[in-house]
Amino acid sequence: MSRARIRLVTAVLASALVIAALPAAAAHAAPAAGATASRRYHPLTETIRQIPLQGAVNVRDLGGYRTWTGGQVRQGLVYRSDALSKLTQADITAVSGLGLTKVVDFRIPTELRYDGADRLPAGLTSTSRPVSDLGLYGTLLGAISSGDPATQEQMLGGGRAEAYMRDIYRTFVTGPENRAQFAATLREIADGGQGPLLYHCTSGKDRTGWMSYVLLRALAVPEDTATRDYLASNTFRAAYDAQVRAGLKQSGRMQNPDLLIPLQEVRQDYLNAATAQLAADYGGFYAYLTDGLGLDVRTLAKLQTKLVR
Repeated sequence: MSRARIRLVTAVLASALVIAALPAAAAHAAPAAGATASRRYHPLTETIRQIPLQGAVNVRDLGGYRTWTGGQVRQGLVYRSDALSKLTQADITAVSGLGLTKVVDFRIPTELRYDGADRLPAGLTSTSRPVSDLGLYGTLLGAISSGDPATQEQMLGGGRAEAYMRDIYRTFVTGPENRAQFAATLREIADGGQGPLLYHCTSGKDRTGWMSYVLLRALAVPEDTATRDYLASNTFRAAYDAQVRAGLKQSGRMQNPDLLIPLQEVRQDYLNAATAQLAADYGGFYAYLTDGLGLDVRTLAKLQTKLVR
């Protein structure tokens, strides 16, 4: 890629990220210098492209979203998912049809021990790239296995579960190891020689949700659209998560399984904790990409070239 091309793509991306970060009223009132990208973008209710499977409920193609630069994210190149350890044979056949060449697993070893490794088409293995959950999975197991309502209330009630989630999201930004895992995945996605890639965690909503938010923003997808993709996990996971809570109550392990809802859901408040930390540490999203994740301008340009048409 020529230096001129890199400079052009990077300049457009930086401008788009600034425009996308403005409040809606300010964006519409932006001066002529930023109005070109703003005019090109036509807010649409883009379809979120779920891949329906029996053993995973939050599998999606990240393609199809419009960008501030007038482009559209290509489909069939990047997928986000919850864990693939419970895929049926029919699911494996469906996943095979996606043509994946890489699967990145953000789960920590404890999650793998309890939930099992991914079940994937022949010839495809997961790359383990653990992102810390600040001990959430172990805490959750401990709370449920105690079977004691008072202990469960003490561990998860009174806003403690929500505070835990906000802390986890902050460490997506502050944790050097976490940043390194996200950055490595973005570099692989940008690689022109890398085929379709899927990344996932356990529920496909927090670590995977942040990764997806960052990728979409890096592609100049408007912030409100990237946020809508993030919040959509609540829609796709609602029935399954309610079934889990009902099972825990029926089994007697939890008298009040609704204590789990703050841990099962994604919330604007959680995402805000990460973006506020990003602003505090780096001053803005573009600086987070370059200084926080260590992505150079060539990598950012390659992301645009590969994923936006």
